[in-house]
Amino acid sequence: MNGMPGLPSGTQPIFILPEGTLRNTGKGAQKSNIAAARAVGDTVRTTLGPKGMDKMLVDSMGDIVITNDGVTILEEMEIEHPAAKMLVEVAKTQEEEVGDGTTTAVVIAAELLKRAEDLIDQEVHPTVIAKGYKMAREESLKILNEGAEKVDLSKDKNVLKQIAITAMTGKSAERASEHLAQLAMDAVLLVRENDGSVDDENIKLEKKTGGGVEDTELIMGVVVDKEIIHSGMPKVVKDAKIALLDVALEVKETETDAKIEITSPDQLEAFLEQEDKMLKKMVEKVVASGANLIFCQKGIEDPAQHYLQKAGVAATRRVKKSDMDALARATGARVVTNLDALSKDDLGYAKLVEEKKVAGERMVFVRECKSPKAVSILIRGGTEHVIDEIERAMTDAIGGIAAALETGRVTAGGGAPEAEVARKLRVFSQKYSGREQLAIQAFADALESIPRTLAENAGLDPIDILVELRAAHEKGGKHSGVDVYAGNVVDMWKAGVIEPLKIKTQAIKSASEAAEMLLRIDDIVTASKLSGGGPQMPPGGMDGM
Repeated sequence: MNGMPGLPSGTQPIFILPEGTLRNTGKGAQKSNIAAARAVGDTVRTTLGPKGMDKMLVDSMGDIVITNDGVTILEEMEIEHPAAKMLVEVAKTQEEEVGDGTTTAVVIAAELLKRAEDLIDQEVHPTVIAKGYKMAREESLKILNEGAEKVDLSKDKNVLKQIAITAMTGKSAERASEHLAQLAMDAVLLVRENDGSVDDENIKLEKKTGGGVEDTELIMGVVVDKEIIHSGMPKVVKDAKIALLDVALEVKETETDAKIEITSPDQLEAFLEQEDKMLKKMVEKVVASGANLIFCQKGIEDPAQHYLQKAGVAATRRVKKSDMDALARATGARVVTNLDALSKDDLGYAKLVEEKKVAGERMVFVRECKSPKAVSILIRGGTEHVIDEIERAMTDAIGGIAAALETGRVTAGGGAPEAEVARKLRVFSQKYSGREQLAIQAFADALESIPRTLAENAGLDPIDILVELRAAHEKGGKHSGVDVYAGNVVDMWKAGVIEPLKIKTQAIKSASEAAEMLLRIDDIVTASKLSGGGPQMPPGGMDGM
């Protein structure tokens, strides 16, 4: 296996690789990679679309994840095969860039490789296929941009809501999608910056079991998973003037190794009195600023709690830094690191702050902030698996709305843009007479796998649907897509199935680049040094999954 080919007969073969190394070259390497990538595509393919099914993933500890979110499935599966890992990267990129469309991206990548395999069998060289795919990718992005609809999303809020509903369709959240979509849209519009950008980290998703999905609510402020520290402090603060302290209300220990020697009870009493005075002074500074509620990132000693309670100031301690930042953005307060510098200008405002018991745990709700740039959505549901899946659906919806606001361009869903791009790519391929033409046509066929998969997952005949879909697009119906409920081809824009353009462009970019890279590999060398045993990866594509 490791010998040098082409040596005269009877010559001793020369080994250049250590014993136990596996090497897979030429078509064998390409077929192995393509088989692995196709196996990944087949894994998530059945989850695509409103009629897609869910996967139950059980780990070695017995923990269960039930989802149809592409990137979650691939991450939880802990895929080992190196080529398959590249498709997981495609899903991760899609998740980070847009937040939705991960399954679409993986299915397209796997389909591109499947079509490439057919061409390799017809003796088309992989670099020619990669070149054709690159040309097709650039033309696809051009077609998508030309066919996208420009929408003034700040005025046309209905489009935003439809984007959110489209993102949630097919997930467990679907039955309450109208309510959840409204929450996602309101949240994104609240935290949107003046330049139109949206940082989804400013929308905090807090999960608590209990109630139903419809009990999920948007808090115009922040939910802090802490409680008011003293039983005597007010549990409801109206017109809260909020101080955010990144300083401990505790007596500091000296930096150096100092030793205090106390020889009499009087000295001990004086020492404790002095500590008490220091804490009292700290509290007086807080009270002098006008604050009636403090969130402290560090500790608050018992005497300080007592003095705060006497002054009618409510407090929570050991608040996470991320929550402190969110509170600052929501209430307009500034985080103070030096008590001497605390003034009324550093305080934030919320109309109502209350401690409530949710699912057996006390939480502090900071509500009705004036113009919060950070908000929270408290997700409720019957079981942990339900709220986990609703969180994923909300992440997709928020990501979709944010992507639409960022570019101001949207497109129809239901496989309509893929079918339109495929049609125009076939026309585009006529400009080329060489083998690149075959690669461009293969790219078009791969894109049509999206409407075909939507039809398959809905139990429809994919050939009938594709014929009907192509006919509709030939007649100029660029928004014609697969209606999985009615079982025919309809205008998706009129049906309200709308997606941000960025989902499609990013999916095609990532999928095509990954496919091109895998096609260029013709040699896989698997070393055995890693674990001191046999090789890590079997040469077979499917076995490595």
